[in-house]
Amino acid sequence: MMKRWLWLILIPVLAGGLYLRARSAAESKVGVAQEIAPGVFFHEGDITKGYSNEGWVEFKRFVLVVDGNFPGGAKEVLAKIRKQTDKPIRFAFDTHHHGDHMYGNQVWADAGAVPIAQENVIAEAKKYETGYFGGKPGRWEEAAKTREDVRNSKLKLPTILFPKKLVFDDCTQRVELLYFGVSHTHGDGWAWLPKQGILFSGDACVNGPFNYVGDGDTRPWTATLAGAQKLKPKIVCPGHGPLSDGSLLAAQKAYFQALHRVVKRAAKQAKSPAEVEKQIPAMEKELQSQEQIARYVGKFFPAQVEKVYVEQGGQPFPDAQLATAQREHDREHGLPPLTRDPHHSLLARRPHSH
Repeated sequence: MMKRWLWLILIPVLAGGLYLRARSAAESKVGVAQEIAPGVFFHEGDITKGYSNEGWVEFKRFVLVVDGNFPGGAKEVLAKIRKQTDKPIRFAFDTHHHGDHMYGNQVWADAGAVPIAQENVIAEAKKYETGYFGGKPGRWEEAAKTREDVRNSKLKLPTILFPKKLVFDDCTQRVELLYFGVSHTHGDGWAWLPKQGILFSGDACVNGPFNYVGDGDTRPWTATLAGAQKLKPKIVCPGHGPLSDGSLLAAQKAYFQALHRVVKRAAKQAKSPAEVEKQIPAMEKELQSQEQIARYVGKFFPAQVEKVYVEQGGQPFPDAQLATAQREHDREHGLPPLTRDPHHSLLARRPHSH
């Protein structure tokens, strides 16, 4: 009888502890290797250096890294992995083609890892990240002009590609690399640990005002997030910002739904793109007043409004909010301002299918 009462007391305490662990993880811990489950680590990157978040999973005989980062960020994380384990690093999974998630691949390759990505990443990287394949200088070449870590490295593209799913399972750990569709880019991959309920989302889901909309499509993005929600994760490791629980997916989805709603309403009331643009402050205030999604409203909001307006069939704004966001995004990632070919501009990245 005593044992029964003891378990009745302990079960809610233990369950509450797991809940609090996920909720309390929302505290930002930049540069700290957080062990969120046995052998599973999350590292919040320093956004001031352009670094993305990363993670790694210790299998019985090897390590799998989630996201390649910039070379400088990759070296920092590599050193922290070496403090945790001496197991060989065999694989580095790029969640998408952007520099802060892929340019560090050479660091991981030198450590013995093979880069992996969803198959659309290769096409996107060849088209936008480098001029090596016959095009004009791409983002890699531009970044090398101002980022020493890029200049002193080499662009290493993923060589293991998957369409929808790729599984690693050694009976001690299981990681499923998944693709749910277009969102932040056309090749956003997710790393799912079903045993622990942990989901690494890349930039398809972020925790803060980090939504860069230039290379994706916000319309299917919500459906992609809905697909990820079906996993019912307990912990979500975003591409930028601190850890969170499964509610982060709902918040990210709700933000884009609300954004589309206010832009559509503004477009009905306006007679021109300029009139829609004038309503940006009112739209911003409205979304900031909603507790669930307020975290996503930031300096890129005007560009997000223009992007959604164009996706809904409108024309670009007179003040070129998307182009301004492009320059700001480039600056944060070490790319020279105002040197892009129009081929790489946000306005040129109209929705398309692969």
